[in-house]
Amino acid sequence: MALINKSHHEEFILLGFVHCPWLELSLFIILLTTYPMAMIGNITIILVSKLDTHLHSPMYFFLTNFSFLDMCYTTSIVPHMLLNLGTSKNTISYLGCIVQLYFFSIMGSTECLLLALMSFDPYRYVAICRPLHYTFIMNQHICILLVSILWLTGMTYEISEASVKLKLPLCGINKLAHLLCEILVLIKAACGKKEANELTLSAVGIFIVVVPLCLIFASYASIGHALFKIKSSEGRKKAFGTCSYHLIVVFLFYGPGISMYLQPPSSTSRDQSKFMALFYGVVTPTLNPFIYTLRNKDVKGALGKVMWSIFRPK
Repeated sequence: MALINKSHHEEFILLGFVHCPWLELSLFIILLTTYPMAMIGNITIILVSKLDTHLHSPMYFFLTNFSFLDMCYTTSIVPHMLLNLGTSKNTISYLGCIVQLYFFSIMGSTECLLLALMSFDPYRYVAICRPLHYTFIMNQHICILLVSILWLTGMTYEISEASVKLKLPLCGINKLAHLLCEILVLIKAACGKKEANELTLSAVGIFIVVVPLCLIFASYASIGHALFKIKSSEGRKKAFGTCSYHLIVVFLFYGPGISMYLQPPSSTSRDQSKFMALFYGVVTPTLNPFIYTLRNKDVKGALGKVMWSIFRPK
C-alpha cells in the first residue's frame, strides 16, 4: 500500500460500456456462458494429462501448465466483470485494482513465454529436427526447470513494470474507461507527459511479445525445413498435424497482443482496448481446450478412456 499517494482514490469506477447498456447485458450473458466452459475445458485437460500414463510426456506437461495459466488468466478478470455487469456497481477498490493488474499482467507475460517454449517441445522442434537427442534434451527435470524459469521471469518482469506504472500521478481521476485494471488504462488516465511511459510499454511489448514470437517463427522455420526431408507423405502429414493446433493458439493469443501493446496507448480507440482484452483474456482461454482436444487424437482417446472408467456400468 506504500504505492498509494494523494492522487489515488480509494476506488476506481470502471466505465466499461456504460454508453451501450444493451452491450453490457449481452456481455454478461456471454461471460456467464464462456467462463464455466473455459474452466471445465482446462480442468479436463489437466486431469486427463495426469490420469492417463500415455500422456506423461513433455508435450502434455507443458500443456497442463498452459491450461493452468489460462484458468488463472481468465479468473483474474471475469468474476469481477460478472459482479459489476450483474449489479451495475462498476467499481473496484484501489487494492483490488493492484491485485488484478499484477495477476493479469503476470499470467499474460508467462503465457507468451510458455507458447514460445512449447514450439520447441519434443513433439515439434526437437522430435522433428533433433529426434536422436529428444530424450536427453527434454527430460522431466529439464522441463520443470524451464517452466520454473518462465514463471520467475514473467513474475519479475511484470511486477517491476506494473509497480512503476502504479506510481503514475492520476491527478484525482478515479474513472477508468475500461472493464478492468490494465497498464494501458492507467497510462491513459495519468496526467502529465506520457511519452516516456508509452515508450517503456512498447519496449516491454518487444521483449514479452516480439522476442517469443520470433523464437516461435524460427522454430517453425526449422521444422518446415526438416519436413521437406521426410520422404513419407504420411510422416510429413503427421508431423504437420502436431504443429497446426499450436500455431492456431499462437495466432489467437499474439494477434490481439501485438495490436494492443506495440502501439502507443494514446493511438488506440476507446473501445478497441476493451474488445482486445476480452478476446485474449476470455475468448482465447475458452477456445484453447477445444483446439487442443479436437485436433489431438491422443487427448481425445485419453478423455474417452477416463469417461468410460467413470461412467461404465458396474
